[in-house]
Amino acid sequence: MPIRVAVAEDSLLVREGICELLSTEPDVEVVAAVGDLPALEQAVRDLAPEVVLTDIRMPPTSTDEGIRLAMDLRDSSPETGVVVLSQHSDPAYALALLERGSDRRAYLLKDRIHNRAELLAAIRAVAAGGSMIDPKIVEGLVAARNRAEHSPLNELTPREHEVLGEIAKGKSNAAIGEELFLTKRAVEKHINSIFMKLGLADAEDVSKRVKAALLLLAEEAGQSVMGRHDHP
Repeated sequence: MPIRVAVAEDSLLVREGICELLSTEPDVEVVAAVGDLPALEQAVRDLAPEVVLTDIRMPPTSTDEGIRLAMDLRDSSPETGVVVLSQHSDPAYALALLERGSDRRAYLLKDRIHNRAELLAAIRAVAAGGSMIDPKIVEGLVAARNRAEHSPLNELTPREHEVLGEIAKGKSNAAIGEELFLTKRAVEKHINSIFMKLGLADAEDVSKRVKAALLLLAEEAGQSVMGRHDHP
């Protein structure tokens, strides 16, 4: 069965472009294409898509509709995956998206949507219960944390920094090994060392480790989006 996807983007050209990209994939079916938050909420209620692919900013307020919808779906439809598309590399938006867990959530910058492989990888990841974070966001989180005095990240070796960046993108150990030309044993050794240095060795599972790593890396990023954009 194909993955049922609802697309939300206020730009007609971008929306049609995304739908065209997805239309050739046999394992993806676009069941709705809308331009604002109310229409997207209606589509989710009526069509129950497995994945929502949404712009971060849409009418009616054009602030952080995509993030707020993702938060609401944690309660109303926890099995629905959400891929948020944004023009903004501010780590605070990604952190707000992950505030209640990283499972079934992805955050991509809009300049990635022309890359069919990356867009499909994000859709498939959240549909399967996983997550994906844009590499530029990861770079921003690492840079912010590296500026912090006495940061535990400063204890990591250059190779461990590379491995951590791949972990935060949601990659498996095997995928990290392929990307960095490391054996499975070497990847496991680096990961164990990273989490020891970051004080995360007692985390219960990989998804919690990834989330904890992101939150630690982003400590310097400051307040969450919801703190910066109060809503009545």
